[in-house]
Amino acid sequence: MPEHTQHESKVEKAYFAGGCFWCTEAIFQRIQGVERVRSGYMGGATKHPTYKDVHLGSGHAETIEVTFDPDVIPYERLVEIFFGTHDPTTVHRQGPDIGAEYRSAIFFGSDAQEKLAESVKMQLETVHAFENPIVTEIVPAQEFFPAEAEHQNFYNRDPEQTYCQYVINPKLQKLREKFLPYLKKEDP
Repeated sequence: MPEHTQHESKVEKAYFAGGCFWCTEAIFQRIQGVERVRSGYMGGATKHPTYKDVHLGSGHAETIEVTFDPDVIPYERLVEIFFGTHDPTTVHRQGPDIGAEYRSAIFFGSDAQEKLAESVKMQLETVHAFENPIVTEIVPAQEFFPAEAEHQNFYNRDPEQTYCQYVINPKLQKLREKFLPYLKKEDP
């Protein structure tokens, strides 16, 4: 009788806040090895916040939850993509979006993730990859609260929407220019 081996995909989760979650979600949905991306909220004290709560000062950041296969895309590479597709040097702002809910943050889920995130940040600072210092918070993950249905898969559902055209499309272009080898063959 032949021996059967079943390859089980081991998945991990990563949490990134890089401004509007519509932008960050659209970026990570296009990365090989990423199995799922959900928009939501993390980093505040309010339990089960709504979009309105977050924008009235709940302390949460617009955050994405990335479920990925580390055998296909290592966590370190996701961190590099995160830093390379938003401005990690602005406090509480990404482009037209202003407020603490738009802060740049990496919420790590393990000591290994923390070390890798800090290492990538240090490498970028050492080579002066950005004109200004990196202000991205690297802090422990807290409970993730998924955003409302209308915030999930936003770009893919309505790419012609004005915000998508003027804010998300330039970020996707930057992604294609800087990280082409890591993109899925077809857009989601």
